Amino acid sequence: MKLSEIYKSQKAPVFSFEVFPPKGENLKKKVENLFIELAKMNEQKPALISVTYGAGGSNKNTSLEIVKELTNHLKQPVMPHFTCVCSSREYIENYIKEIEQMGITNILALRGDEPLDIDVCYRDFKSAIELIEYLRKHSELEFAVAAYPEKHPRAKSLEDDILVLYKKQELGAKVAYTQVFFDNDCFYNFFDKCTDAGVKIPVIPGVMPITSFKQLKRIVELSGTKIDRKVFEYFEKYENSKEDTIKAGVEFASKQTQKLLEFGVLGMHFYTLNKAKSSLEVIKNIT
Repeated sequence: MKLSEIYKSQKAPVFSFEVFPPKGENLKKKVENLFIELAKMNEQKPALISVTYGAGGSNKNTSLEIVKELTNHLKQPVMPHFTCVCSSREYIENYIKEIEQMGITNILALRGDEPLDIDVCYRDFKSAIELIEYLRKHSELEFAVAAYPEKHPRAKSLEDDILVLYKKQELGAKVAYTQVFFDNDCFYNFFDKCTDAGVKIPVIPGVMPITSFKQLKRIVELSGTKIDRKVFEYFEKYENSKEDTIKAGVEFASKQTQKLLEFGVLGMHFYTLNKAKSSLEVIKNIT
């Protein structure tokens, strides 16, 4: 099912999950474990599962292996990510052909961050806008884009960032998935500003159930997302208990998503970190 149909034909709330290709040692075992988690997610019958992709194709083979598993064995709609930074025009052309031959109809179009451990970085595409313009001309894929309730780190202002999102919509984007956030007021403000700017495509909030205090600190450091001091301290007190942290993460995410649904969002995009349990428990709590 194409993106343009998912949020029109399916009854709200529409749920989707995101996973990433494992890497490092014992890769085969890690991939096998991920397939087990994907099967659990599939039982929820999500609208789609998105699969991330490393800049410059750094994890292309593993990413495509996951896409094939979802498509061929689990019969699950899948949306590969594609980052254009450091990729040549020829490489992108071949990759697009490859996934279209697999029957893929949707893609998440991103610029991506330039990796530090790559030998050659091509400059054929400098932005997600340029990738989107290419996709419009050279493929039949429908594409989603990223949105940033607290603005993209490189954007001058939230208003400028929303204008970029509007331009992506005008170029054909069908849906926007937001970066993870913990302060719903940031999303409400962003959503209202998007509406005022003429953004009409579904803006789907990204939610990540916290499973460790270390993870939370890393997310805040890397993304710059805001988090209320009380929320930070709420998770900090469970720092030495994995089980209690996971339970607290589900509780917080359940309350967060319930309020987002009351606000009127059409769906929820769960950043699973390759583990099904917490996200599935959140869905159970709110449905």
